[in-house]
Amino acid sequence: MGDFALLAAAGLGVGVIVGLTGVGAGSVMTPMLIAGFGIPAPVAVGTDLACAAVTKTAGTLAHRASRNVVGRVVVLLAAGSVPATLVTLALIAVSGASSTDLARVMRVGIAITLVTSIAMLLLRAPLERRLARQRRVGGRFRSLATVGVGAVIGSAVALTSLGAGAIGAACIALLHPDLDPREIAGSDIAHAVPLTAIAAAGHVWLGTVDGALLAALVAGALPGIVAGSLLTRSVPPSVLRALLVCTLAFAVVKLLA
Repeated sequence: MGDFALLAAAGLGVGVIVGLTGVGAGSVMTPMLIAGFGIPAPVAVGTDLACAAVTKTAGTLAHRASRNVVGRVVVLLAAGSVPATLVTLALIAVSGASSTDLARVMRVGIAITLVTSIAMLLLRAPLERRLARQRRVGGRFRSLATVGVGAVIGSAVALTSLGAGAIGAACIALLHPDLDPREIAGSDIAHAVPLTAIAAAGHVWLGTVDGALLAALVAGALPGIVAGSLLTRSVPPSVLRALLVCTLAFAVVKLLA
């Protein structure tokens, strides 16, 4: 019971962050499960994806009610991420890697994705200002680039459960500077729904989803993401960004220690 309550509390905290920013479902939850609770990397990745599929559906409904979801951006991202997710899951299945080797690869992949997420969070504001001054991203290139970004995110999410949040939100902001922060967070969360659902189904097939762990995480994360989604207008983005950077940096150190 104690472990369930602790995991649910952790899920609640992550859920609030995800609802507010679109970031954290994988970037915070997966490293926390591995480094903080000692969960094997494949199980942490698979179970976190299943949790995200449930909680981000709730977050999407909340953001849609607030009219924060931009359908054209979600469709473009999914056009790249869904096929890439399926290919990555198939490669994992046929690789024949042992559980130990797979866990090692996932830990390294998670650390690399975390470092990329930190860089995107830190560089997002100056890159947005530079693109806003230049305004050279044409409509067709922007659409193709969004599909390409989706493909990269799909592969990263299938392997590590990370990428749909920090990387996705930053890329949406860079490629679609006409969107405000609430639309970026809402569209990022909405795109994660089909992506995490497909990836989670693949991990169920691979046997890397823990039902008891999933129940505890969902119990906390579900109300957390709804609350965060409804509070997007209340918390300064700069405060959340600083908190996320510190949290992700700590996770990298713990994973590679």
